[in-house]
Amino acid sequence: MESPCILICSMDDKTGYCFGCGRTREEIGAWTLYSDQERRAVMTALPARMETVERKPRRETRRSRMAREREDI
Repeated sequence: MESPCILICSMDDKTGYCFGCGRTREEIGAWTLYSDQERRAVMTALPARMETVERKPRRETRRSRMAREREDI
């Protein structure tokens, strides 16, 4: 199942979006219950949502580190 999670699970109090993925608490909690179409609709909205959060992640995430390490091989 595709997920936008990057393992930075912290919510922006101003927007209600996760700093890491841009989803709301409700969307995160129900993610596995959503249909593929519902998940795609949420994921389409995420780039615009991420532009509205005030703080960007300051550290390399586990997922991005693993991807980088795979590229280095």
